[in-house]
Amino acid sequence: MPTRTLQLGSLEIPAVAVQAALSGYSDLAMRRVARAYGARYALHEVVLDRAVTTKGKLQREILDVPEDDHPVGGQIMGSDPAGFGPAARMMADAGYDVIDLNFGCPVPKVLGRCRGGYLLSTPDTALSMVDEVLDAVGVDRPVTVKMRRGLDLSAESERAFFTILDGALARGVAAVTVHPRTVVQRYEGPSDWSFLARVKAHVGDRTLLGSGDLFGPHDVIRMLDETGVDGVTVARGCIGNPFVFRQVDDLLAGREPEAPRLGEQRAAIEMHLREACALYGARGASRARTHAIKYAALHPDPLAARDAFVRTRTEDDLRAVLDALYPLDRAEERAADVASLSTAAQEVRSCGIGPSSGRADPPSLS
Repeated sequence: MPTRTLQLGSLEIPAVAVQAALSGYSDLAMRRVARAYGARYALHEVVLDRAVTTKGKLQREILDVPEDDHPVGGQIMGSDPAGFGPAARMMADAGYDVIDLNFGCPVPKVLGRCRGGYLLSTPDTALSMVDEVLDAVGVDRPVTVKMRRGLDLSAESERAFFTILDGALARGVAAVTVHPRTVVQRYEGPSDWSFLARVKAHVGDRTLLGSGDLFGPHDVIRMLDETGVDGVTVARGCIGNPFVFRQVDDLLAGREPEAPRLGEQRAAIEMHLREACALYGARGASRARTHAIKYAALHPDPLAARDAFVRTRTEDDLRAVLDALYPLDRAEERAADVASLSTAAQEVRSCGIGPSSGRADPPSLS
């Protein structure tokens, strides 16, 4: 079967499932692990436009794009259109392959500063941001937009959504990602995939990605089949589960995906710990711990694994848990089937533990 591809302007991705921008999570360590296990495109954590353009340590970190981190998208958030063009230009010059605009974050602190999902109520401002970025980098880099379906379920909010959607596509953005919950809903209740089907019918052959409630590979295939979207961005469903990208490829190829063995899980966690420590030094163990807690959902005894990781504080603590619960003599052991892991992942991840990257007022996990 030919490989299904995702077209982002001039950039062709040989996959339909990509890693979303995840504030506090999708740093270089997470992206490298995801790529090692099948992700072919990943987005950097969302950053404020002014963080990109203001000289200092954070700017240097944002604009450091290693050779092995491609293709990579850079997602920008802010409130003033004038800041978007310069930030986009600097990110493109630094090596980001795609520039993505965040019009979807539902976090109250973000909304209060007229960023993220707030922009869904101000189409003129949102489209001015699109204009600024396209003028700055549109010839050199694909530009994409991330949206929620609106501030709320009102007819006025829906009109604003389609005004921004149509305006962005008419101006030449390469793709749009839509999460079918409203800003007001945040993460409550199931996301309405029928809205994605409506949007795909509306945009025709323009590239549309879907997001929302994708916790395992079967969810990805179901979204593709039910809505007709061209691809998906996996958000919460890939935190602690980089294997989901490989599993999606298996399903598309007609193979039944397998849950990762304990040995594979241990190798992924060890890689994440190693990469995080290389990036953050002494703070790396804390960053890796947050991800390890999410990896626990894949363990045959997920609650025991989660509780063990929660109690860790140091790199040595993390390695002790790996030796105790992921021993080499159990390397071939697996958890239950992949469909069951999707349910377990949602339950384990409800513990609410998550970091703030400091790169922006922490936006959503989509």
